[in-house]
Amino acid sequence: PGIEQEVRRLSGGNQQKVVLAKWLTRDARVLIFDEPTQGVDVHAKAEIFALIRETVAAGRGAIVISSDFAELVSLAHRVIVLREGAVAGHLVGDEIGEAAIVRLAYAA
Repeated sequence: PGIEQEVRRLSGGNQQKVVLAKWLTRDARVLIFDEPTQGVDVHAKAEIFALIRETVAAGRGAIVISSDFAELVSLAHRVIVLREGAVAGHLVGDEIGEAAIVRLAYAA
């Protein structure tokens, strides 16, 4: 309701946005987002995606770690899939899709 609102009393999505805002004010060239939208509603997820895209558009790097494959497809220019602690594959541009990520993540 206002600027004096305690962060702990905000919704999960708004708490997540506060954390992101704190890091985005730093002078870092690369930011690492680990499960940035976990547990947030659809509206907050869209706002967080927009913040990540703005970060990249401003010339900063973003590494997004996510178990949500649709999220990766929506955000990433390049996807590196890890399986059992090793690189299982690398996807770029049009190669990036949920089916391709699933195939690399779960292949035997």
